[in-house]
Parts: sequence; C-alpha cells; structure tokens
Amino acid sequence: MPYYIYKISSQPGMDLVKNLDLLGQEASFREAKHMARELRAKLNGDKGVTIKVMFADNQLSAEEQLLEHREKPITMEHEK
Repeated sequence: MPYYIYKISSQPGMDLVKNLDLLGQEASFREAKHMARELRAKLNGDKGVTIKVMFADNQLSAEEQLLEHREKPITMEHEK
C-alpha cells in the first residue's frame, strides 16, 4: 500500500470543511516522511494549512480517512 501526501487547508471559522490537495505518493514511509518535511518547511507558517501523510489502499480511502470527523479526546484530571 502506498503513502499519500496531502495538503489540507480550511477557511477561517470553517474547521469542518477541508480542502484536500494530493501532493504526492511514495512507496515507503521514509520517502513520504522526507517529502512531507520538505513541504512543511516551505509553508512559511501559513495558518490553516497542514501537510499529512496517509497510509491507505487507494487515494479514495486516504481521502475518506482524512475527512473523517474525530471528536477531541477527553483529558481526565489525572492525565494533566
């Protein structure tokens, strides 16, 4: 399974709506991680833009996983 590298952006105040741009695809994690680090360095601190690496069977599956809404974990008092 390949590793997909995505640029994820959203408009201010619209965190649930994400724009996905496929930037590349690599066969190994090492190559994907290296590419993602290079792309993050070029962002120049853009707000609302994230670079992520996703391991998936195909591009559609990777995008579904990235668009999935996850609840923030509840931090228990003893975990702080």
